[in-house]
Amino acid sequence: MKPKSILVLLLIITGITALVYGGISWTTREKAVDLGPIQVTAEKSHTLPLSPVIGGIALGCAAVLLFSGRKTA
Repeated sequence: MKPKSILVLLLIITGITALVYGGISWTTREKAVDLGPIQVTAEKSHTLPLSPVIGGIALGCAAVLLFSGRKTA
């Protein structure tokens, strides 16, 4: 794939995610206690909030990049 196509695809995915979900969240596991054979882990939730405005801008930029390379007949 061309770099331009990858960028357009990433912008579309980011835009739709921002509009539908309002952000990206994930969970990581961290070691809380490690006493030999006894181990305690804690799950920590992280969120990257994305505004719907950012989603609209990302989709708009993707549309501009997608149609800017088109040649007229």
